[in-house]
Amino acid sequence: MALHEMKDAHATDAETDVFASALSGQVLPKHRMPDDHSPTEVVYELLRNELLLDGNAAQNLATFCTTWSDDGVHRLMNMCLDKNMIDKDEYPQTAEIEARCVSILADLWNAPTGGAATGCSTTGSSEAAMLGGLALKWRWRTRRRAEGLPADRPNLVCGPVQVCWEKFARYFDVELRQVPLEPGATGLRPHQLAEYVDENTIGVVAILGVTYTCVYEPVAEIAAELDRIQAEHGWDVPVHVDAASGGFVAPFLHPDVVWDFTLPRVASVNASGHKYGLAPLGVGWIVWRTADLLPDELVFDVDYLGGDMPTFALNFSRPGGEVIAQYYLFLRLGRGGYRRVHQACADTARYLAREIDAIGPFTLLYDGEGALPAVSYTLTDPVGAGFSLYDLSDRLRARGWQVPSYPLPADRGDTVIQRVLIRHGVTRDQIALLVADIGRAVEQLRAAPHGVSAVAPRSGFHH
Repeated sequence: MALHEMKDAHATDAETDVFASALSGQVLPKHRMPDDHSPTEVVYELLRNELLLDGNAAQNLATFCTTWSDDGVHRLMNMCLDKNMIDKDEYPQTAEIEARCVSILADLWNAPTGGAATGCSTTGSSEAAMLGGLALKWRWRTRRRAEGLPADRPNLVCGPVQVCWEKFARYFDVELRQVPLEPGATGLRPHQLAEYVDENTIGVVAILGVTYTCVYEPVAEIAAELDRIQAEHGWDVPVHVDAASGGFVAPFLHPDVVWDFTLPRVASVNASGHKYGLAPLGVGWIVWRTADLLPDELVFDVDYLGGDMPTFALNFSRPGGEVIAQYYLFLRLGRGGYRRVHQACADTARYLAREIDAIGPFTLLYDGEGALPAVSYTLTDPVGAGFSLYDLSDRLRARGWQVPSYPLPADRGDTVIQRVLIRHGVTRDQIALLVADIGRAVEQLRAAPHGVSAVAPRSGFHH
């Protein structure tokens, strides 16, 4: 006869349903740590349930950042949870892989042959941009002091840049001279430089993939204008290319665009590995065409965890998994794979542009041809449309789509636009669904306008 042991009627959390557990029956602590532990699966499921309130990354058409990764990336990231990027003595192979990535990027961006280039990984292109800006400032200051000239009023010239450059200027005491947009322009135009560049200019930032409109600024023409200015005034002003997005697009889709170290005036380039580099969030890159363009005073030799280590970073300890994932993608995709991925995105962007144009009330500013895989557009008649792009963004958000609306920078701040980014993992079918939702939303807004002014200013862009 079988014996059956009777269990305690008062089962522990581990023996009950997650949503019948003690922790599930209360509001989760928000200001004070609980007095005791809870079962792993209970806490995991409750947090997973709460995170469902976040937006669906697949429908986030505002962000440039990677929202889809293959299983190989996930497995490598899990393997690298304990790898500290800064500890090159303990993790020498991770450091070696970082160096390989820098060499690959230097080659991709046409640095001089012979291994003269130098660079490093960062937490993203914002940190990389700031490191590039610091190198510009230090070189300018050293040169001014050597010439016996004052070095207390540095300025940096740029067009409609991302906010990281405003942070750089404020944090590191540099005057930011942002050139306003001319009528009809979507970025800095070379002839504007003469009015803003002077002997105190540490550099000019050219954008390969303007955040607002996704177009490339004409880097070669900007460099040529600086050549002319040097011939006239003697000011040798370097170019830093902020290729946060375009640095991983132009080499594969637009090889005829001249923007990188092919131009002698380009001193440094930054890019986001976690944007069109396809790596997971948390990695950027900065490369200088030659090592002497990174001043020695900015590099720290740190005696840390068993070895001397040169470092140039705003952060210190940080995970190494994203760098490993970047190298994995370089190996797995190769140049042909990156080209196919981005070509598929560009084809979908052009499809979207045609559909947007066909809907009716929009004027395309950028149709996805010749720069980033994206589309930007405005209302043809903002006053007569009966609704604003902000209204349209709200309607689309009700369906889960995040499509940003925002004004262009000065002097085109009266023009409100929408922008849709096509990233790896954003499919043609998904965009067809978006187009259908835009069409329905436009019909509904025209039939029953919200009563909101078509030009009412509202916040709608934070990327």
